[in-house]
Amino acid sequence: MKLTKQISDIMNKRFGHDTLLSIATVDNGIPNVRIVNSYYEDGSFYVITYALSCKMKQIKKNPAVAVCGEWFSAHGIGENLGHILKKENAKIADKLRQAFAEWYSNGHTDENDKNTCILRIKLTDGVLFSNGTKYNIDFT
Repeated sequence: MKLTKQISDIMNKRFGHDTLLSIATVDNGIPNVRIVNSYYEDGSFYVITYALSCKMKQIKKNPAVAVCGEWFSAHGIGENLGHILKKENAKIADKLRQAFAEWYSNGHTDENDKNTCILRIKLTDGVLFSNGTKYNIDFT
């Protein structure tokens, strides 16, 4: 099923704010999973992270990822959008600062560090459960 307005509304309500999300990557055939703060918009999750982190090194080698959170699981393609202060990132960076406002400025995020980056996970397919209904979603 393609991404309908009904499914989009559920996704936006559930994930269009600071949400904990599990992200799985694979490194040398071994799965790795971690929980990150994320923000959902238009078929993608966005995460502020560090370019030299293990997850980013693993995504650079193999961009196929899986995500899971709040009765939703999916596959996607991870992409490093680069430094948070890049001109091209201004619009999404502003949204992320707002979404993560509760903790963003507490010393966890250093925008001046060139390795502070935005990870975009462009979803390809997923399964969403809402009010007793299962939605198999094609995000492409």
